[in-house]
Amino acid sequence: MSWSRRSLLLAPLAVAACGFSPVYGPGGTGGKLFGKVRTADPKTPDDFAFAGRIAERLGPDNAAKYELSWQLRIAVVPQAITPDEITTRYALNGSVEFMLTDMATRQTITRGQVSSFTSYSTTGTTIATMAAEQDAHERLARLLADQVLTRLLAIDPATVE
Repeated sequence: MSWSRRSLLLAPLAVAACGFSPVYGPGGTGGKLFGKVRTADPKTPDDFAFAGRIAERLGPDNAAKYELSWQLRIAVVPQAITPDEITTRYALNGSVEFMLTDMATRQTITRGQVSSFTSYSTTGTTIATMAAEQDAHERLARLLADQVLTRLLAIDPATVE
């Protein structure tokens, strides 16, 4: 067997020995957070898309032990302007500041900020432009929720019980 094949076969053992474990495996953060995170009440359509994605990935909050609060910000920026000063494309720049708190002790488990962007075209009909804008807002909110979830799932499983 060549050295490259041996290295490939031994790599999972080396990673396991370093303390890495599957997020959704036994004792992983994913299993410890599933069904135990209550999101703050959404107030805007963007908040609803964000909170919906969190619930979709972490399950219903029937046995909530943690509260996820957030501040979602989305800015609309003209991206493509014709010589006649007509905007044909907009960018949506979004960011979320979030905090996961233990509901019993009010202790902060983790906090952070994520950001991303998306865009949409305005070259179609008015209805098509409105649909494209709504879709871009929903895509961005879901993308930001996925980034927050990645951060939450990466915390040390020992900090959540």
